[in-house]
Amino acid sequence: MSARDEMLARVRFALGDPRPDAASVPRGYRATVGLTAGELAELLADRLADYGASVRRCRQSELGATVAAALAGRGARTLIVPDGLDVPVPDDIERVPGDGMTAAELDAVDGVMTGVALAIAETGTIILDGAPGQGRRALSLIPDYHLCVLRSDQIVGLVPEALAMLDPRRPLTWISGPSATSDIELERVNGVHGPRTLEVIIVGVQEARRGRT
Repeated sequence: MSARDEMLARVRFALGDPRPDAASVPRGYRATVGLTAGELAELLADRLADYGASVRRCRQSELGATVAAALAGRGARTLIVPDGLDVPVPDDIERVPGDGMTAAELDAVDGVMTGVALAIAETGTIILDGAPGQGRRALSLIPDYHLCVLRSDQIVGLVPEALAMLDPRRPLTWISGPSATSDIELERVNGVHGPRTLEVIIVGVQEARRGRT
């Protein structure tokens, strides 16, 4: 066979897509945890605390005061707020546009506040997908402080539930606590590839609790 014939044969093989049908995979794993919205929020808060993240819970009417308290506790004076994030910011905080900023410029800002796509209670995971209110991926990776605001109805129980609701074509960022790793002596080191401090505000938990039986 000549080189030309071999090349054409490979093209025909690729265009024919002779791959076998995908094998059937049993889906016997858990798909739900059977918890109420309030219970999911409690579980998520516990998992986040285990990872070293800070958690605040409030009603929608208390969101502005809760954000102000979080930023005051951090001592933040400048904050990146992505377009589309409908969260009140105190007047004494300088809002910084995150688009077009270099890594060095992002690192110089006191912190970033974002919304979320989803949160997974059992794994304590926050998921961002770059939608309005979340900004580009670098915003949640470079500033040393990440303040994350999520509603209680954005919390699911398990990973399979989240995967069914996410668009795999979007730039998904999965966050389970502050950035950390261990050195050769197993000493925990924070801030290696992301923020050293993660603070999460869960909105609407009190309303969910009142509905529990």
